[in-house]
Amino acid sequence: MPREDRKTWKAQYFIKIVELLDEYPKCLIVGADNVSSKQMQQIRASMRDKAVILMGKNTMMRKAIKGHLNNNPDLEKLLPHIKGNIGLVFTKEDLIEVRDLLLANKVAAPAKANAIAPNDVIVPAQNTGLGPEKTSFFQALAIPTKISRGTIEIISNVHLIKPGDKVGASDATLLNMLKIYPFSYGLELEQVYDSGTCFSPEILDITDDDIRKKFLDGVRNVASVCLSIGYPTVASVPHSIINGFKNLLAVAAETEITFPEAEKMKAYLADPSAFASAAPVAAAEETKEEEKPKEESEEESDDDMGFGLFD
Repeated sequence: MPREDRKTWKAQYFIKIVELLDEYPKCLIVGADNVSSKQMQQIRASMRDKAVILMGKNTMMRKAIKGHLNNNPDLEKLLPHIKGNIGLVFTKEDLIEVRDLLLANKVAAPAKANAIAPNDVIVPAQNTGLGPEKTSFFQALAIPTKISRGTIEIISNVHLIKPGDKVGASDATLLNMLKIYPFSYGLELEQVYDSGTCFSPEILDITDDDIRKKFLDGVRNVASVCLSIGYPTVASVPHSIINGFKNLLAVAAETEITFPEAEKMKAYLADPSAFASAAPVAAAEETKEEEKPKEESEEESDDDMGFGLFD
């Protein structure tokens, strides 16, 4: 079958991206640097039935999105993020699940000269198996070595490259000689689009507990400010009531005024030793109650052991 001409291919591409934008409410913008075509095929296979990956030129993506703004103005939020070597991952599934699938499809890769290191590279202490003639090479990189049984041994761990550093030719040669593949490449999540909203991928890591904690911190701040300025709100009124009750207890403690809630406090102030002696008794009673089921179960097991199946 002959390949379609470029004009027809472009028209089909625009139709496809518009259909995907209409069909899928969620989209991940991913960076595709250092991802080979074979790896991309593996990623597409792993994402089958969960997401659709669309690659293409940024100019064509922008043109297709701009031409579709009349139908969906929210898509304009995608335009600032279409830059560099990126792709679009359309999905209807849970974004965290799709994100995890993307991150799982990474492959180890050797260090290449002039590449920017995405992570720390540490050369561990080891026997390299290389001959003494390579000693000068290690000395040039300031790596402490010694000769052990006719081979070069690295004495201690060496922090060779830091994140963001450019990999030197000597660094790449050393790592390749030691068969160390320090980097892993795959699709990198850069931005998330969900039903008209663009946000950073870090937001996907926020849990319900994190939201609850932030909310409670805000409530505490509101209550604190309202208590300080004497302005009652739903957040501060419970604290005001408790503080007022404490003041009533303080007045009752210093005067003959009493009320049911203050009687126990007065009794404690009159004879603290009575409460101190009662505490161990209560604790002992609780301990006995906890031990009773155990004793009963032990008795039951003893009874069971006294009889056979046919007695």
